[in-house]
Amino acid sequence: MRILISNDDGIYSPGLAALTRAATEFGEVHVVAPDVERSSASHSISSHPLSYRPTDIPGVRAHRVNGTPADCVALGVHLGAGVDVVLSGLNLGLNLGHGIWHSGTIAAAKQATMLGIRGIALSVPAGEEPVNFEILRPWFSKVLRSLLVEVTTPRLVNVNFPREPRGIVWTRAAVQHYDGRIFPAKDPLGRDVYWFSVTAVEAADQATDRWAVEQRWISMTPLDVDPTDAGLVEQIAAAHPMDTTTARVVSPPVSTTEAATKVRVEEAET
Repeated sequence: MRILISNDDGIYSPGLAALTRAATEFGEVHVVAPDVERSSASHSISSHPLSYRPTDIPGVRAHRVNGTPADCVALGVHLGAGVDVVLSGLNLGLNLGHGIWHSGTIAAAKQATMLGIRGIALSVPAGEEPVNFEILRPWFSKVLRSLLVEVTTPRLVNVNFPREPRGIVWTRAAVQHYDGRIFPAKDPLGRDVYWFSVTAVEAADQATDRWAVEQRWISMTPLDVDPTDAGLVEQIAAAHPMDTTTARVVSPPVSTTEAATKVRVEEAET
């Protein structure tokens, strides 16, 4: 198995080193990660040229990139000799609930899925107390065996480890509460500045990723790259069809290369 590893904490992160050690049990590992920390980069991609430089990580082939996590995966897949799965992490900080939207760790795994490759994002706790990778080491192997060997159906999975796990559960994302907040402050000259940060959230619903980690379970959440609310679009189109029926009759039944090219050009500035 050919495994590409990336992250958003940067190529010198201890979390990436721990994941690399665990992954070598399951196949040939190649690391392609940002040259500096790119936390909360989400799924941004770079408009500047990317560099691809070898980096010394014992026992594996490794490169650093002056780009985002999504850049690293795209470049690693393009230049690699075939990739079977992408592992992203181990992120130093949990990615729970709405955190999936701005996480560079999950974006790296999602980029793999968009390229037709399985993607798995893995995160460990942050905070004043350093995470004990030795305690978690057997759990890393157990999770990777589960997702790389035993249960290969999910194309995109978000995994979060508590500090002292007692087992593994499948969960859904805890998106009923959003914790992002703007905090006003002053700079040294007394001028107004603002920090984007987070606040504590209310107790999470059972069977969600946040609830699982609270209860010391390892949370594994299958994700989907399609953000469409499929149930609602069918319901609302039936109740309020707008021009849907006419569009299906008047427009060509299939996309054409010419039309697709024109729209692609019009997307270029987004």
